[in-house]
Amino acid sequence: MEKIILIKYGELSTKKGNRNFFIKTLKDEVNRKLSTLPCEIMSDFSRMSITCKDEDLNKVLDKLNTIFGIHAYHIAYKIASNQEEIEKKVLEVMSEEKFSTFKIETNRRDKSFPISSMDFSRRLGGIILKNIEGVKVDVHHPDVLCSVEIYSQEAYIYTNQHKGLGGYPIGTQPKALLMLSGGIDSPVAGYLAMKRGIKIEAVYFEAIPHTSMEARNKVIELSRKLARYTNKINLHIVPFTELQEEIYKKSDPAYGITIMRRMMYRIMDKLCQKYKAKAIINGESIGQVASQTLVSMNVINEVTNLPVIRPLACFDKLEIMEIARKIDTYNTSILPYEDCCTIFVPKHPVIHPELEVAKKIEKEIDYETLIQKAIDNTFTIVVHEEAENIYSDLL
Repeated sequence: MEKIILIKYGELSTKKGNRNFFIKTLKDEVNRKLSTLPCEIMSDFSRMSITCKDEDLNKVLDKLNTIFGIHAYHIAYKIASNQEEIEKKVLEVMSEEKFSTFKIETNRRDKSFPISSMDFSRRLGGIILKNIEGVKVDVHHPDVLCSVEIYSQEAYIYTNQHKGLGGYPIGTQPKALLMLSGGIDSPVAGYLAMKRGIKIEAVYFEAIPHTSMEARNKVIELSRKLARYTNKINLHIVPFTELQEEIYKKSDPAYGITIMRRMMYRIMDKLCQKYKAKAIINGESIGQVASQTLVSMNVINEVTNLPVIRPLACFDKLEIMEIARKIDTYNTSILPYEDCCTIFVPKHPVIHPELEVAKKIEKEIDYETLIQKAIDNTFTIVVHEEAENIYSDLL
């Protein structure tokens, strides 16, 4: 008998002709995450199994909790596919549980096993009732569900289910660039994008001396927290000061945010070409601020033909904050260091900007030269998941 971890795919198992690709990508990610631990990993169309040393079990589970594509996992006992051994082990496992009601669920994958799944569940239930006092069967809402999976050579018994992150493993979709500010929303947007299998790199617009080094370090730390779900994140830091100052010299203050966002999207478009990314991701939520009305989004989007993915578009702020706390970015995001999106906010920004007005303002700005200068001076920090502090390698 040995203890193993059974991984259930969930959504991945619906992929039909592409299932092999999704499962292979997930297995590659599991192998990478567990590469420093002595584990044996096996997979087929319906599940994956991991065998590890008992002393490494918690370390393995910690890693599994950071991998997208896992619907759920169980800590199971693997025994010989023998009726007597199964009955003995089920009683042993259930004797260690605390419950008033229970259910036995048998899945006879090997149809040569001499007892049908339903009949064997009844038999195992009878053994529990006979040997454990004060318990009864509840097939609808049991305190404990004991699952028995029977194959030709082995059987698996488990009573627990641990919820995984779900979604798709990172790498099943191409790369996209995340507009990562120091706020609450954009790290959550990055997390949700990764959950759909998108490999992300991050872009931070910096306006020193209007923004501080503390603001940059905050964004590096947010990148490190996101890197926990992948291997590393390339953080591209764009020097935005000169362009931002020019915008606010030449713009109607009410249009300042609109023009600034249009410039950011132009830069993002060029960076996507440079880094071979297929989309722009940001943390915008419809109606949350002036630049996030549908009219504003339409005017701002006009400068790029790339898809702009807004994972938080229909989330309210409380929902976003809940996810931020779950992924441990919230306390970092609320540190009081402003980014370039907040330092020049006018008292009354336009919420229904007109495209022709925005274009007229931009004619007064030599933005193509300033954009190219910002891109030429962009530098990249490689942020690793295991970094002990917020500083990482420079590219």
